[in-house]
Amino acid sequence: MTKPIQITSSSMPDFNEYIKEIKDLWESKWLTNQGEKHNQLEKRLTDYLDTKNIALFSNGHLALEYIIETFQLSGEVITTPFTFASTTHAIVRKGLTPIFTDINPDDYTMQTDNLESLITEKTSAIIPVHVYGNICNVKKIEQLAKKYNLKVIYDAAHAFGITLNGESVANFGDASMFSFHATKVFHTIEGGALTFKDSNLKNRIDSYKNFGITGPESVEFIGGNAKMNEFQAAMGLCNIRNVDREIEKRKLVYARYIEKLSGIAGIRLPYISKGVVSNYAYFPILFNSFKIREEMYQEFLEQGINTRKYFYPLTSQLECYQSQFTPNHTPVALQVSQQILTLPLYADLSFEQVDRICNVIEGIKVKGS
Repeated sequence: MTKPIQITSSSMPDFNEYIKEIKDLWESKWLTNQGEKHNQLEKRLTDYLDTKNIALFSNGHLALEYIIETFQLSGEVITTPFTFASTTHAIVRKGLTPIFTDINPDDYTMQTDNLESLITEKTSAIIPVHVYGNICNVKKIEQLAKKYNLKVIYDAAHAFGITLNGESVANFGDASMFSFHATKVFHTIEGGALTFKDSNLKNRIDSYKNFGITGPESVEFIGGNAKMNEFQAAMGLCNIRNVDREIEKRKLVYARYIEKLSGIAGIRLPYISKGVVSNYAYFPILFNSFKIREEMYQEFLEQGINTRKYFYPLTSQLECYQSQFTPNHTPVALQVSQQILTLPLYADLSFEQVDRICNVIEGIKVKGS
């Protein structure tokens, strides 16, 4: 029987490397609360991401919630529905109203042509999403934010290590949220981080993720628990040593897909925008219709290949928001969500497996022609 191909596979360090990294935890017994591993990882990531300020979290979602709280946002936040549920949930869970704008049809990031028309006296922030490693129009977004005195928080869950014209993606906006979930290019099993411009926010952010505690007998804020533990940080320390090699492997897989799928009618392949140094996190392809996408998805399942309708449905269509939003107000996002399919992509995916995936697409197109 042919072995199934998963949509992703977590990058893992050598087993002995991880054991060596965690060994001294049995001696210190310091397992959480910003221990040595945590602090080492913060320093390593500050250097790797070429940024000044970083705070680690137990996961990216809570990082996003706590930066919203740190900035004391209120009213409305302009964002995109073409994202993972976490982005919208963080906004709503903090008592804010998401105002959805459409996406660009080519790179799937937030469109900026009509962005200004959505800004009202209730708007306090913009939360754009870097999608599949495609970077938002950061220049235009920054111009509008300055004009209207708005905060900009980037959902950079897909953008770890990416640069735009030599500038780290971690330095755009007032803050950026990164996910270190096990499926990401760089991971800490679960985990996340915030990078931010204002160094004065560091103590407040660290306090929020630790119940609002600011001293031995002082709790100044109504915080929660979102601390990264030492075992997570140890995995991160191992993975940061190997992440460049992992990205190079992903790049080869990405190039193989491009080679095999170029010229096939009825699909649109991803591309890397000018000035972007990619992390090759995802390989989304766009089919001509919802019907063909569904047929392809089912055919892949029957062939033992796991793909993902990423992102479908839009967050504005989720059951928990039923009747609250109008998906037709973002027609491009709606259409893309119905036609997109992400193919398996990870460092250990072999060329033989890539070819097997591509042969399925070629076979379906032949049958459908």
